[in-house]
Amino acid sequence: MSTLPKCPQCSSEFTYEDGENYVCPECAHEWPKVAAAGGDEQRVVKDSNGNVLQDGDTVTVIKDLKVKGSSSVVKVGTKVKNIRLVDGDHDIDCKIDGIGAMQLKSEFVKKA
Repeated sequence: MSTLPKCPQCSSEFTYEDGENYVCPECAHEWPKVAAAGGDEQRVVKDSNGNVLQDGDTVTVIKDLKVKGSSSVVKVGTKVKNIRLVDGDHDIDCKIDGIGAMQLKSEFVKKA
């Protein structure tokens, strides 16, 4: 019995092979076999100095950052505690005192 991976979108167990792809019959999601084989890789997020960041770290903002859709600014030197790493362009999810929940780019912070 072969063990095919679950669908990454809907977690369906009924995936099947179609050429070089896996296909989910429930949500019609297709993904390449090559990407599924390398599923053990974990993305490494680094700060502006090249230090590796992890969930729960405390970082310091190194540049004034305008908050989109608001007149607020995150000032240089603002400490952000208990960050969470996420996928995407803005790879840090956090809560800043006085501003609230927001996402930051790792290139504008340094590990404290």
